Amino acid sequence: MATKKTDQVTIKAPNFQTVEFKIEGTAPYVQLKFSEKTRNQLLEKMATEGKASRGKRDARVYEDEFLQAMYEGQKGERGIPASAFRNAMISACRTVGFKMTLAKLSVFTEADFFDKNDGTPLVRLTGKPKLVQHSVRNANGNVDFRTRAMWEKWSVKLRIKYDADQFNQNDIANLLMRVGMQVGVGEGRPDGKSSAGMGWGLFSIA
Repeated sequence: MATKKTDQVTIKAPNFQTVEFKIEGTAPYVQLKFSEKTRNQLLEKMATEGKASRGKRDARVYEDEFLQAMYEGQKGERGIPASAFRNAMISACRTVGFKMTLAKLSVFTEADFFDKNDGTPLVRLTGKPKLVQHSVRNANGNVDFRTRAMWEKWSVKLRIKYDADQFNQNDIANLLMRVGMQVGVGEGRPDGKSSAGMGWGLFSIA
C-alpha cells in the first residue's frame, strides 16, 4: 500500500505586525525637495550641452523655491518621505550592533499619501513651515544660498510594520528613540551623508 508523502516545511510564513507611534520634534525639521524646476533645468542643460553658450541666469524667486522645497499631497497636505524614517531606523542599528542588512528586510514605514508630482510615499507632517535660507558650498567650491522649509514645531504619527520574528514592539520603540536622539531626519540631521549636520530633525516619542 502506497503512503502519502508529506512535504516538510522549513520556511516560516511571514510574521509582520504594525505599531503606531506619535513623535514630536525636539529640534526643527528642515526639508529641501529636489524640485521639479531644478530637475527640468538639469534635463534641459544636458539636452542642449555643447549646442549653445550658457544664457543669463534667471532671477531667483525665493517664495517659489520655498514652495518647491516641500513635499505635497493631492489635497495640499505636507509630508515627510516615509523612507526617511525607515532609512534612519536601519542606520540606528549600527549603534547596537544589529545587522543593517537584516533590518533592511524587517522594518518598513507605511505611507499616509503620496506626493502629487513624483509619487514619493509620505507620512503626514503636522506644523507650520517657514522660509529659511542658509549658505552652502557647492561641489565646485562656490558659495550659494539654499532656500528651505523649516518646521520649528512639528509632529508625525508613524505606522511601522516590522518582522516580529526579528524584533518585538519594545525593540521598535527603542530603535525609534535612538533615531530621534542620534540619527534624525531631513536636512541638517546628525547622520547626514556629507557632514555631521546642524542638529536638526531630532524628536522624541510622545
